[in-house]
Amino acid sequence: METIELIKYFESLGLEVHTTTKARGHHGFFLKNRIDISKNLPQNKQIPTLLHEFAHYIHSKLEPDMPKTGGSIEVLFKSSNPLIKSELLKVTNFVDENSLCLKLEHHKKIIREKIKEQENIIKTEYPKFMRSKRFREFEKYIKKSDARYLLKYDRVKVISGFWKRNTKTYTIDTIENDFTDMPRAFAAYIRLKSYQKKQSKISAKINKNKKYYSKPSELFARFIESLYINKEQVNQLAPISLKIFNKLSSENYYGDLSKLCHKYLHI
Repeated sequence: METIELIKYFESLGLEVHTTTKARGHHGFFLKNRIDISKNLPQNKQIPTLLHEFAHYIHSKLEPDMPKTGGSIEVLFKSSNPLIKSELLKVTNFVDENSLCLKLEHHKKIIREKIKEQENIIKTEYPKFMRSKRFREFEKYIKKSDARYLLKYDRVKVISGFWKRNTKTYTIDTIENDFTDMPRAFAAYIRLKSYQKKQSKISAKINKNKKYYSKPSELFARFIESLYINKEQVNQLAPISLKIFNKLSSENYYGDLSKLCHKYLHI
């Protein structure tokens, strides 16, 4: 099926389709009766993206509040079988590797190793040091030092003096040069706290991504997308979901999507 043919089908249903925008920085997006796909998409990504956004359109017909709630598996498949969601997650991981958060997980692993490295440096001087407890020796030292600002920021500019003419810039990478009297363990502790903040940010991003990819609306859209890309793979990963989808589709449950599957996509 050609992209132009699919777009014409969508437009015959009263949808606006735009292919000359940046799609808000995404591959595509659906809003009310409008579908945009990015003008920067390679040709082999155009039809899957159009189908993905069309699935959102169909879903909004089944659940009008879907954009706010994220929809529900029970409505999409008329079933409460818990295996459906786990199958759809497998399909999502197949069709969109970003859902696996591999780069973020790799970065998180590196940060975790750096935290352990700094902890080992601290323990050479303070064997009883524990991350979960207060580091009182450090707290006593840091009170009167400008280095305390590095506990919150990796780079700071400190302005001092009566006329605020004295300016000093400190960074997490130049602690030893900026604070020559600071014990090595204390410099390591400042870096450890910095890495912990980075770890928290990465974890939050991973959780946000996983929450997004696990929304029923997104699971369904990627399921439809993957049916076009590789139906056999979908059958292996999500046999129960596909069987239910085929049955409901044959009953015209998905309306225009059912027609599209039968007439154009041979699903």
